[in-house]
Amino acid sequence: MTHPLEYLRDLCRPNASKIVLVVLDGLGGIPLVPGGLTELETAATPALDTLAAEGITGLHVPVRPGITPGSGPGHLGILGYDPLAFTIGRGALAAAGMACDLQPGDVAARGNFCTVDEDGLVTDRRAGRIDTGENKRLCRILQQIEIDGVDVFVDTIKEHRFLLVLRGSGLSAGVTDTDPQTTQVEPRPPKPVHPEAHKTADCVLRFVESAQKLLAEESSANMVLLRGFAGRPTWPSFGDVFGVHSAAIAGYPMYRGIARLLGMEVLAQANTIEDSISLVRNNLPGFDFFFVHVKATDSTGEDGDFEAKVRAIEKADEAVSALRAMNPDVLVVTGDHSTPARLRAHSWHPVPALLWAPHCRPDGVTAFGERACLAGALGLRFPATDLMPLALAHAGRLNKFGA
Repeated sequence: MTHPLEYLRDLCRPNASKIVLVVLDGLGGIPLVPGGLTELETAATPALDTLAAEGITGLHVPVRPGITPGSGPGHLGILGYDPLAFTIGRGALAAAGMACDLQPGDVAARGNFCTVDEDGLVTDRRAGRIDTGENKRLCRILQQIEIDGVDVFVDTIKEHRFLLVLRGSGLSAGVTDTDPQTTQVEPRPPKPVHPEAHKTADCVLRFVESAQKLLAEESSANMVLLRGFAGRPTWPSFGDVFGVHSAAIAGYPMYRGIARLLGMEVLAQANTIEDSISLVRNNLPGFDFFFVHVKATDSTGEDGDFEAKVRAIEKADEAVSALRAMNPDVLVVTGDHSTPARLRAHSWHPVPALLWAPHCRPDGVTAFGERACLAGALGLRFPATDLMPLALAHAGRLNKFGA
């Protein structure tokens, strides 16, 4: 076997079926108080409940039990790529999302503009979620930074996020994050994880120190945090593995980047759920598989806003209803990880998932929620990587294995 997905490639067969995968980012939650309801259980979700009653449900594990996934690993799992076999840093995802053509030897990182106090402690990892226009102004300031022997590229991603790319000889992605992933602590110093990365760690340190000086007079975005140092990976394409002509619809660059790295065709940027619905409808004849990403369910969880996440789920339910009306042969709805508002962060909790198709064997679950999914036929803690083979099977796209 040349890669872990070779067996699936050999089983896949083409047909005219349509598969739609809806990823409600950070979907899973926990109650605010013991015995209470999660965000998903609180939300009014008639479309999702109907799909759950007619289809099959369960709770998937994005990576392995107890492991809190980043967005990259979380998405790779539900798209069929084992995150432990196909590893990638957030920087490469960010670069791909912006259609930045990383060269061999380049090192990319995802950056956050952040706020630090007079003692150098991080008080806001996202600088108040500054708008994209402000980000562009700040990136122009950072573009002044020069490092001997290395080309430095800085560009706006969205809101508080930016992309850093270092290009030069002898660089390595083996550098630790400067983002501490929490507040009331100092940014972490970049450290090499192996001897070959000393030069890169020194370059990153110089970049961070220069950024701190250049941003010192800013009111909120007065420092930067970097994470996910990576080069471009070489992976088997989604279409080659699963035998589908696939399209990706997302508003945030990172998720568009995941799709590009897997060889999907990335359609026009979807800034709203309504945009996503229109893009599926207008492109339905031309593709076999649609990956539709919804971000608001995650960002509201990270903000700790329980009610806003409930509203985001209810808005997503309306979109799912519209997608169901397009009569796909298979409709899968899940999240890449859990983001409970109570925790204000990604968590290790298994993620609700449902699969609807005419050939489902209904499991008796009649509502889409964390506790309801405990009784689902997909299982209590099934691997996220099982979703793609199951979707293909329900679409009639897998041949029999063996004689």
